[in-house]
Amino acid sequence: MYLQNLKLINFKNYEESELDFSDKINCFVGNNGAGKTNILDAVYYLSFCKSYFNSIDSQNINHETDFFAVHGTYKNQDSLSDQVSIIQKRNKKKSFKFNKKEYERLADHIGKIPLVMVSPYDRDLINEGSDIRRKYIDGVISQFDKVYLNNLLSYNKTLAHRNALLRNFAERRNFDAISLEIWNEKLVEHGEPIFEKRKQFLQEFNPVFEKNYHFLSGGNEQVELVYESQLALTSLKDLLKQSVDKDRMVRYTNKGIHKDDLLFKIDGYPIKKFGSQGQQKTFVIAVKLAQFEYTRKIKAFKPVLLFDDIFDKLDHNRVNKIIQLVSDDNFGQVFITDTQPERIEAIFKQIAIDHKIFMVEHGKVKLHQ
Repeated sequence: MYLQNLKLINFKNYEESELDFSDKINCFVGNNGAGKTNILDAVYYLSFCKSYFNSIDSQNINHETDFFAVHGTYKNQDSLSDQVSIIQKRNKKKSFKFNKKEYERLADHIGKIPLVMVSPYDRDLINEGSDIRRKYIDGVISQFDKVYLNNLLSYNKTLAHRNALLRNFAERRNFDAISLEIWNEKLVEHGEPIFEKRKQFLQEFNPVFEKNYHFLSGGNEQVELVYESQLALTSLKDLLKQSVDKDRMVRYTNKGIHKDDLLFKIDGYPIKKFGSQGQQKTFVIAVKLAQFEYTRKIKAFKPVLLFDDIFDKLDHNRVNKIIQLVSDDNFGQVFITDTQPERIEAIFKQIAIDHKIFMVEHGKVKLHQ
């Protein structure tokens, strides 16, 4: 599956733009702030119904206008065309359509157009809290497992109800064990399958990640992803019983899969503390390339791959290895942004593959001849 055509209207710094793409590699070159990343974000919207960078849809509307629209035409794995459209009006509900039919639930679209984004913001996976890493795992699995996504949505709703009940107990100075047990059972019902799926996913994902890291780095370090969960040693049912007194005291749920984490290690130590900038960047790129490979295997077709300004702080050898990798037949359509036209042009002098280079300046895009 690949994106043939993209139309933007009032999206971020674009008033109106229409682009036709190569089914292999598309590069957007320009200064910082020109709008290169905004194109990639529009492509991301078409897969995930939201921005990669800004969760408030109305803030992606071009200044002084009343709406934005993003329209994409895809050639799917059956060589047929699919139309995807997003329209966001100020103070209105977002409209998201697939082949002119509007979704009742945006979650029903997730996974139809698998996509992997590699961005400088991925460093947050290393540097920020466990919630960022949990969201990452959930996002990957949800692209191909609707049962997991539904369990996750139900678990989060149940958790909110249980936390509200705990606050209510504290405010009213009472306690109803039977009411709490109802929400405990629901947390167990949805939480246990999430734990098992995350554990299975990491067991299968880790070898793919390690292979990609070794390819990019030359195999000088040992790396691993370690899944850390309270459920590894104790059932969720028992955990909730054990923590009930603490839960009542602090007024929220202390135990569950919402406390899971993913530890990033290099040579047995946390990469956050012991990895160089180049090692950290290579680490997260290897994670995202493993996500691509894993998703392709599950879906049996190639996801779209977005590289946003990833070449900074990577040496020439690692840049060439990345391009060499994505030029392989195992990869499909790739979008790349960069600030250095000379670097992009030099790459394609070395590698013969179908590509287009677009020059971006102040929200205007033109094909580089």
